Amino acid sequence: METTVVPFVNLPLGASEDRVLGSLDFERALKDGRKAFQPGLLASAHRGILYIDEVNLLPDHLVDVLLDAAAMGINRVQREGLSVQHPARIALVGTMNQEEGELRPQLLDRFGMMVEVRAPQEPRLRAEIVRRRLAWEADPEGFSRNWESQQAALLEQVLRAQALLPKVTIAEGLLLLISELCCSQGVTSLRADLVMNKAARALAALEGRTSVSRTTSHRRRCWCFRIVDGLSRLSNRGWMRARFSG
Repeated sequence: METTVVPFVNLPLGASEDRVLGSLDFERALKDGRKAFQPGLLASAHRGILYIDEVNLLPDHLVDVLLDAAAMGINRVQREGLSVQHPARIALVGTMNQEEGELRPQLLDRFGMMVEVRAPQEPRLRAEIVRRRLAWEADPEGFSRNWESQQAALLEQVLRAQALLPKVTIAEGLLLLISELCCSQGVTSLRADLVMNKAARALAALEGRTSVSRTTSHRRRCWCFRIVDGLSRLSNRGWMRARFSG
C-alpha cells in the first residue's frame, strides 16, 4: 500500500494574515523584477492538518480567513496587484482552555468532535505518565525506539482501516437514531449528522468491521462526540447513553 506524509502545520497565535494566506515574494520581485507568490500556512497544510493551540484566542481576522478556506477548500489571495488562488483543503485541530473564553460560533461549527482532557485521578496511572515523561526528557531518541513496535502496529491498523472504510455500512436504524439525537438537541444544520455518521463508520473500520453496530466499544466512544451547530451543544450525555445502550 502506498503511503504519503500528511502535512501537520502549526498556526501560531501571533501569525499575521500574510503568513497564513501568503503574500507577495518581495525578494523575487526585487531580484527578477516580476511579481511572485509566497505561499502561506494554508498552502503548507493542504490535504493535511492545521493545528491551532489556544484556538479560542485566535484573532477575529484570522478566524474569518480560516472560515473562508474551510468552507470553500480554496484560498484566494489578492496582494499588491497580485491575484492568486490555490487549493486549501485542511482538517482543523485545535486545543483550548474554556476558562479563557469561548470559541466564536462560526468557528465552533467547524469542529465536529470534542475530547475533554483531564488529569487522571488514579495514582498508579499518574505515576506511569510521569515516569514516561521523565524517560522521554532523559533520552528522547531512546524513548522513541522503545515504542517503535507499538507505533508501527498502530500505523498498520490505521492503514487497514483506511482501506476498509469504503466498505463500511451503517444500518438505517442507527442512521435514524443519529438524526433523532441531533433533533432532540435543536441542531439546525446537517453537519452534526454527517460528522457522527462518518465518525461511526471510521470507528468501525478501525476495529476491522464492515458495519456500524451498538457494541459496547462504540457506545463508550460515541459519548465523547460533541455535536456542534452554532450555539447548540450536546450536553445531555446521560440521555445519549440511554439511547445508545438500546
